[in-house]
Amino acid sequence: QVQLVESGGGLVQAGDSLRLSCAASGRTFSSRPMGWFRQAPGKEREFVAAITWTGSSTAYADSVRGRFTISRDNAKNTVYLQMNSLKPEDTAVYYCAASRSYSLRTRDYDNWGQGTQVTVSS
Repeated sequence: QVQLVESGGGLVQAGDSLRLSCAASGRTFSSRPMGWFRQAPGKEREFVAAITWTGSSTAYADSVRGRFTISRDNAKNTVYLQMNSLKPEDTAVYYCAASRSYSLRTRDYDNWGQGTQVTVSS
């Protein structure tokens, strides 16, 4: 079982950048695909980005493509989400999650972090 802890959230202005980190414990981290999801109040959790266990392939939601970048450092057991040109509609709780296979679907992820709040003011 992999334990995940997100950090790096905060309050920023529109157009600013923010880097989220997800620290993982467990020796199986390097073999598991990872994803970032977000959930705004009153809305369902939605896919943001995913990355294969090797980092060779990535996927992004249309709403963040070109602005966000997912990456991982398996030696540090950490996955990152670099967020640039932030918009007020990016405001949400951001979660990292681990999956048994590369996927863009929420239901395919079986291990979740506690989430970190990102608030973007206009």
